[in-house]
Amino acid sequence: MELLMASAIGLLTAGGVYLLLQAHTFPMVLGLTLVSYAVNLFIFVMGRLASGAPPLVSGQAASYADPLPQALVLTALVIGFGMTAFVVVLAVRARHAHGSDHVDAGPRHE
Repeated sequence: MELLMASAIGLLTAGGVYLLLQAHTFPMVLGLTLVSYAVNLFIFVMGRLASGAPPLVSGQAASYADPLPQALVLTALVIGFGMTAFVVVLAVRARHAHGSDHVDAGPRHE
């Protein structure tokens, strides 16, 4: 299970970095989203993978899941959604203002 999670995090990060290096705004937004999903998955996995274990300790439980990473990921998902919406609005506005979605399409001051 650890190998599967490490591979998933690695693939999400690699795909996100590849898309972030593109010269157009929409792939950059998708890359930023993939990298944020990879970080969220990493934080969630750090809380220990325990199937069927309670999230809180009641007594002397041998295995339990840590609720803090779950709360951090939930908060990060909400913040990531808001930031993605904001970046999409900025990208649409820049496309409207410059006529292109290329990152370096702005006016040049020489």
